[in-house]
Amino acid sequence: MPMMMNPMVLTNVPPVGWLLIAIVVLVLFGRGKISSLMGEVGKGITSFKKGVREGSEELEKDASELAKDVTPESDKDKV
Repeated sequence: MPMMMNPMVLTNVPPVGWLLIAIVVLVLFGRGKISSLMGEVGKGITSFKKGVREGSEELEKDASELAKDVTPESDKDKV
């Protein structure tokens, strides 16, 4: 029977274990590669936020076009 990995395994790692994992990753990949990877992650997040903002602006513009006043001219004076 295959052994299932418990998701709680990663939460039970002590801080010293995380530090050891970080040191091993740093030694394996080097500081330059990790910093460039983090830069790419930052660019991706910025691009995602920009896309969400532009999408919501476009939806607001479309909604404002749909919400035009359709009251007949003869009824506008009665208000």
